[in-house]
Amino acid sequence: MSLEVKALAKRYGDQTVFSKVSLEVAPGEFVAIVGESGVGKSTLLNCMAGLDSWSEGSVLLQGQSLGALNHTERALLRRQHVGFVFQAFHVLPHLDVAQNVGLPLLLLGQPDDARVQHMLEAVGLEGLGARLPQQLSGGQLQRVAIARALVHRPALLLADEPTGNLDPRTAARVMDALLAQSREQGSALVLVTHSEVAAARADRVLKLRADGIA
Repeated sequence: MSLEVKALAKRYGDQTVFSKVSLEVAPGEFVAIVGESGVGKSTLLNCMAGLDSWSEGSVLLQGQSLGALNHTERALLRRQHVGFVFQAFHVLPHLDVAQNVGLPLLLLGQPDDARVQHMLEAVGLEGLGARLPQQLSGGQLQRVAIARALVHRPALLLADEPTGNLDPRTAARVMDALLAQSREQGSALVLVTHSEVAAARADRVLKLRADGIA
């Protein structure tokens, strides 16, 4: 799925978070976005997913404008085609690890235990499927969130600091899983990161500033 952002701006009252942001990401391409803290990298990622609103410009997924869709239509589009790795994890505490990871497949009416187990192994969580989130470390919860984002083979992957809570070895394994999804399934991958190691694996690295992206 191609992603196109045109002249995007985000403002809160008189305060401009960013403006004049334009970029394109082709299917199978990996783009890393870097920038100073507070410049709006996470906000930009949320706009790309249609989770946040913007003040000017447009976001198009496969030529379809997110701005022309209502909340329900955006949610259905995300459910089918977008995988999002949040900084805050957003795992459901009453579901075990395997159930959390398999939730996107369940919502699509395509439960697949074998696929869930494959994703748990890919991020180094094999054998932990029956545990509840409160029994996991922060790094393990991060990997649950990543496995959940990948399990339904989304056409667009958006990841907000996916390796931020991980040791170098586990971070490399997670990046391998993200890249495998991008390369094997042709998924567009956009990664927001402070990690030079993670950004170095991207096809392109873009720097977000208040007055645009380069």
